[in-house]
Amino acid sequence: MLPFVINGPSRRALFAGTLAGLALPAAVPTALPAAAEATDRRGSLPRRPNILLILADDLGWGEIGSNGQRLIRTPNLDRLAAEGVQFKTAYSGAPLCAPSRCSLLTGLHAGHSTVRDNPEGGPQHSLTDADLTFAELLQMAGYRTGCIGKWGFGPEEADQASHPNVRGFDEFFGYIGHKHAHQYFPTYLWHNGQKVQLNGSSYAPHLFRQRAVEFINAGSDKPFLLYYASILPHAPSVVPGDAGPYEDEPWSGPNRRHAAQVARLDTDVAALIRALRDAGVAKDTLVLFTSDNGPHREKGVTPWLFDSNGPYRADKRDVYEGGIRVPMIAWSPGLRPRVERQPVAFWDVLPTFADLAGVPAPANLDGLSFRGLLTGEGAPRHDHLIWNRPRKAQAVRRGRWKVVRFAPNIAGAGPEGRVELYDLTRDPGESRDLAAARPQITRELVELLDRSIGDDPRTPYGLRSELAGDQIVVSLHNGSTVPWRNVRLRLDGRRRAQAHTVARLDPGMAVSVGFPVPSSGRATARADFEAGGRTHVFRRAHRDTQRPDTVSLLSN
Repeated sequence: MLPFVINGPSRRALFAGTLAGLALPAAVPTALPAAAEATDRRGSLPRRPNILLILADDLGWGEIGSNGQRLIRTPNLDRLAAEGVQFKTAYSGAPLCAPSRCSLLTGLHAGHSTVRDNPEGGPQHSLTDADLTFAELLQMAGYRTGCIGKWGFGPEEADQASHPNVRGFDEFFGYIGHKHAHQYFPTYLWHNGQKVQLNGSSYAPHLFRQRAVEFINAGSDKPFLLYYASILPHAPSVVPGDAGPYEDEPWSGPNRRHAAQVARLDTDVAALIRALRDAGVAKDTLVLFTSDNGPHREKGVTPWLFDSNGPYRADKRDVYEGGIRVPMIAWSPGLRPRVERQPVAFWDVLPTFADLAGVPAPANLDGLSFRGLLTGEGAPRHDHLIWNRPRKAQAVRRGRWKVVRFAPNIAGAGPEGRVELYDLTRDPGESRDLAAARPQITRELVELLDRSIGDDPRTPYGLRSELAGDQIVVSLHNGSTVPWRNVRLRLDGRRRAQAHTVARLDPGMAVSVGFPVPSSGRATARADFEAGGRTHVFRRAHRDTQRPDTVSLLSN
């Protein structure tokens, strides 16, 4: 665990340093050369790279310069785009926070995932022991894992199934619930299972940036996964001091401060890239930048001023393209600059991270690995993509065609609801409803939408341990699609570690072995096996011999 230190400069002093001195060095063009999109050059990624996933909060597709933004300056993100891979057809998991993040973490679209909507005034929705996150998967495979910023799932308690530490993150600092994350100058934040009391004068994005740099600099012989979930530029539009270079613009106060928030996010990205370089690990790291949904129009912000959704219709909360189309940039020194237009979605992130880490991917996910799109080698295409807001709206895209369906009495749909059809190739702004003109396509997509929404399809995956009488029972579940061979289970922590060997563990099968409880009360479950031509080692610390291991990789 990292030592915990808080430095809280004054609001004005903080913002004075926000937009100065943090730009990435050696400026490059902010637009790709015309030939870059058609290049055949292939990029490369390090084996088992460090992964830095940066998630913006309510940043629209059109709010960065590389996607056409002209009023707000984002030079650092534009440079990442110019040097890396720009995904022009990237989709969030949902048009709003909690279900989108659930999709990102678990590899399921919102027709299958645990969290399918925001609380809407009720209790904060939670992840469960049935969920397997990308952090749990990489933690088990030997990664050092951290989550800094907005978690977005309740309850606000330690030691419960939805807590980041339980869902695979060694280190957590930030907000647990998403409503708490509306406070830019909070009176407390969470550090792992403890509340850290603050005086309400520290700007949370500054604390997050500081903490993320510390995490990168901590050093380890393990690769790391850092999930940096910023709260910028979510409403309310709060920045320390004034709006900096936008203070004199002839806009409303909320719009000026919103622009300053986006600029602040851009310099936070620069600070993290600089930290990677200063720590000497940039060459070994993949950076993935994106946003959880389309732009907001809350607390006085008017996204049409900035053309925040670009050419796309609507914004946050809508399943039209403007609510779910998001910026996405992948950067690593070995990648080649290129634009990628093949659609990818948030539920592709978990299988992609598994692929990068060399871990057998769980079966029955909705996502596909896009590793090959990073290197230019190509990757499998989705047959269709699904978005689901229960009791409100749903959408399905297959190829060029997209159906949007509204529930009864939602968005003027009337008592029977409403179904719309759009040709995204000819009409990316979804301005011409073709449902009446193309009834067969409309009917096929509605049927596909209905078939694609249902129960969680996943099978158990991973390593876990639990106390059973005078034994610790270690279990390994092969929830992948390939056999695991020469499986060895053991419990490290005893003077003589015993092992149990199984020649083959087929997909869907499990093996459990009981071991005597070590006298120290501390032990680590370990599984060694071969799959996909590689040898894999999974580890899980058994932290409490008085009850089942709460940091389990069993997914029901």
